[in-house]
Amino acid sequence: MRDKIKKTIMDYFYITIGIMLVASGIYYFLVPNDLAAGGVSGLAIVINHYIPTISVGLLMLTMNIILFIIAFILIGPSFGGRTIYASLGLSGAIWILERLFPIKEKVTGDLLLSVLFGILLTGIGMGIVFNRNASTGGTDIIAKMLNKFFHIDVGKALLMSDFSITLMAGLTFGKEVGMYALLAVIINGFLIDEVINGLNMAKQVTIISTKGDEIKKYIMEHLGRGLTIYNAKGAYTGEEKEVLMAVMSRKEFVRLREFIREIDHKAFITVSNVHEVLGEGFKELIGD
Repeated sequence: MRDKIKKTIMDYFYITIGIMLVASGIYYFLVPNDLAAGGVSGLAIVINHYIPTISVGLLMLTMNIILFIIAFILIGPSFGGRTIYASLGLSGAIWILERLFPIKEKVTGDLLLSVLFGILLTGIGMGIVFNRNASTGGTDIIAKMLNKFFHIDVGKALLMSDFSITLMAGLTFGKEVGMYALLAVIINGFLIDEVINGLNMAKQVTIISTKGDEIKKYIMEHLGRGLTIYNAKGAYTGEEKEVLMAVMSRKEFVRLREFIREIDHKAFITVSNVHEVLGEGFKELIGD
């Protein structure tokens, strides 16, 4: 029970960090340069151009609340607490930045730099949020509604909604800004995937060594990881060998490599990247 509470606290802690990164990218780089890079934030930037008295943060908060109400009515209560927190938290974070740390002048007037730094912050932030089994809501909800009522794939529906917003940006702010906004949408999608892969990546290590017992003990007692043992036979020598296989974090692998180097510099080790590990000792299979 205590471990579950601790995990939940850490999830919301990292979601909050992700939210603040996304909010900073949107408010300091995308909003000042009218880069409506999809999502509710992009739509809020377009609306703010026509109704400047209503802030982007307040527009996002209002639209997210409306979308959640519609989603609960039409789709059902299928949204977890993390998604509600992340979605409304992002809107609130931008609203707070507008009030406490308002923009006095653009960080940069260069559209390409604004796209790169804005998407770098938002992509990393959204990757962190998604990795903690949450979503920033917005057009994700629209995509789910299109999927339910018009049987359009969620991915295609999300692309349609984001493309529609970048099209509005082009019509509102000019085709050049619209093209940069579309570029931002494309880069953001790739960046989010890379961040998630990087956060979840582990090492699968295979070891053949004459010091197998010592290595097994080190992996289980010092690294706290389990391992699998295979019996193999060398094709050249015909000698029976014990093959150890374990999955661990990158940091743990560095420790293991140094340990093996000290006790058996002739050990044979192969290492491969594992993009995601689910189950005991890693990410749980259950959701929110």
